[in-house]
Amino acid sequence: MTSALDFYIIPGLGGQIGAVERAVTDGDECADILMLLAAIRGGVNSLMAEILEDHIRLHITHPNRGPDSPEELTEELISLVRAYLMRC
Repeated sequence: MTSALDFYIIPGLGGQIGAVERAVTDGDECADILMLLAAIRGGVNSLMAEILEDHIRLHITHPNRGPDSPEELTEELISLVRAYLMRC
């Protein structure tokens, strides 16, 4: 359920969070910290999109792989998409 992109996004997020921590500790300018936070949000959004796509491909194109009915899968997917869109 992971792609090559995930292996770049996840470590990058860790590095970006560390940069925010250092910036706050060092008393950097608010604007600089906000830019770092915006980069983190972009990385999280990319990761969410990748995992959501993998979820759709796995469970929608191969619905017999899990215990859920098509109706349950549909409701779960709707909930995931709504949660994703609300955070963009």
